[in-house]
Amino acid sequence: MTAEERRAAIMDTLAQSARPVSASSLAGRFGVSRQLIVGDVALLRAGGAAIDATARGYVIQERREGLRRRVACRHQGAEMEAELQIMVDNGCAVLDVIVEHPVYGQLTGTLGLTSRYDVKEFIRRSEAAQPLSLLTEGVHLHTLSCPDEEAFLRVKAELRSAGFLLE
Repeated sequence: MTAEERRAAIMDTLAQSARPVSASSLAGRFGVSRQLIVGDVALLRAGGAAIDATARGYVIQERREGLRRRVACRHQGAEMEAELQIMVDNGCAVLDVIVEHPVYGQLTGTLGLTSRYDVKEFIRRSEAAQPLSLLTEGVHLHTLSCPDEEAFLRVKAELRSAGFLLE
């Protein structure tokens, strides 16, 4: 298999997968190193492929219908699960987390959380690492994809009630 054929197969695999696919999984499938897959994905992205790297693996960026809104939050690390559950429980997908770092500027982490299961898995994986919001004393933004304005307003109201909304 040539490098171009492998990259086309990577795109096909990601397009057909309902879940993120790890670089290690792709490496095993194609009989190459994980680092070669990382390089392939970088080249695909440079060529315009809409691939996101999440903590669970690579995904093709979804074109979600609905409203995109940002919400500013502040909380302690132990409150992260409650904050994220408020968002998904109200029908919004949590697309990312953004912090403003004093040296590096804006840092964005892709999340792609749409359910309580996704949130629980994210929290489980987060136990081995520090969240980006620790760099900014808990202050961060989330980009949400909401089915309608009412869902976004419910999220804001519940975040405000929980003391997480930064206004």
